[in-house]
Amino acid sequence: MTSISRFSVHVLATAAVSLAAGFVAAHSVRGAPANTLAPPESFASIADERARSVALFGEIGKVIMSPRCMNCHSAGDRPRQGDNQRPHQPPVFRGADGMGLPAMRCATCHQKDNFDPARMPGHDPWAMAPIEMVWEGKTLGEICVQMKDPARNGGMSLPDIVHHIGDDGLVGWAWSPGVGRTPAPGTQKEAKALVEAWVKSGAACP
Repeated sequence: MTSISRFSVHVLATAAVSLAAGFVAAHSVRGAPANTLAPPESFASIADERARSVALFGEIGKVIMSPRCMNCHSAGDRPRQGDNQRPHQPPVFRGADGMGLPAMRCATCHQKDNFDPARMPGHDPWAMAPIEMVWEGKTLGEICVQMKDPARNGGMSLPDIVHHIGDDGLVGWAWSPGVGRTPAPGTQKEAKALVEAWVKSGAACP
């Protein structure tokens, strides 16, 4: 029989614990459809604080990974649009301030409110996320680490992130995007509660 070193046993045991924590985080909340958000108290049964924090961020991830957020946090200098996240038509580009090039500003078409007859989304201001806040093509864990890094999140602290997701008007548009677009899951108020609980539990990343 092949002998197993103490180091190997330790590695296997650590891996088993990590897998168990991940399973608990993934399966502790049941019956929460993809278009809804489970409340923070749904995660109270997860005794391990880090596992609970990871599970909370996983629930927040329903919003983060939705087209309403990803379309503006897209890679490169061109936003995406629609539930199928197609490249923006007509072709427009980020520009120095995220609000378009001088010849094609975002506000030329996107006004202060949605204009549903033309299926034109609107909010004042209307802009892409800063280039350092690109999420497209990244895992939820990578986005989590990026969100906590002031050099890559617009200089925000953890309380600032709570305010940004929970109170910012342009972020709030994601829950009232107008005809032809699926809203982000849950509500902005529910998302804020989850982010607050995630921060209080240590802001752990998947």
